[in-house]
Amino acid sequence: MKLLAPDEKAALVMLYTHNMLVRGEIVIKENLRVSIWLRTQGVPNYIHLQSPNVILFGGTPPKSLTYSELFIPTAEVIGFHLAPPSQDPLDYDASETNRRMQPVNMLLGSFMLKAKLRISTQTELATFLDVSRSSWLSIYDAEITNPYLPQFNTQVPMLLVNPNHVSFGMA
Repeated sequence: MKLLAPDEKAALVMLYTHNMLVRGEIVIKENLRVSIWLRTQGVPNYIHLQSPNVILFGGTPPKSLTYSELFIPTAEVIGFHLAPPSQDPLDYDASETNRRMQPVNMLLGSFMLKAKLRISTQTELATFLDVSRSSWLSIYDAEITNPYLPQFNTQVPMLLVNPNHVSFGMA
């Protein structure tokens, strides 16, 4: 790994694509919150990961790969979060009125999430999804599993998902 500049930090993250789970380190500016990084200006076209571990879901059984570095097109990322147990402060004010946590089940590639989406008390999930124009949605209190990896069960307080590549279900 290259030496960090004085205004940089490394963070261990996990990201999801339609056919991969990747866990590795990214280097970003010290003043940025990792958990909302993909929503900020200047996100690169490729996410550069150091020492990544990759689980590839292209066949049975899933294949595990390691690299010294990996560049993943940002457009292919459908989920992103800090690797547990690390966490950033949540990106909302809990005292904000007229908001509620909507329980949702989500499908991200082969990953299944039970989580919550923060929406207006004046709208339903279908309307929220229809009118939302955000490239990345914040999802909260997520339990992430994968039927092809029975031992995989991760819980995170927050993650970002690309709503254009995620299916939302209601229990």
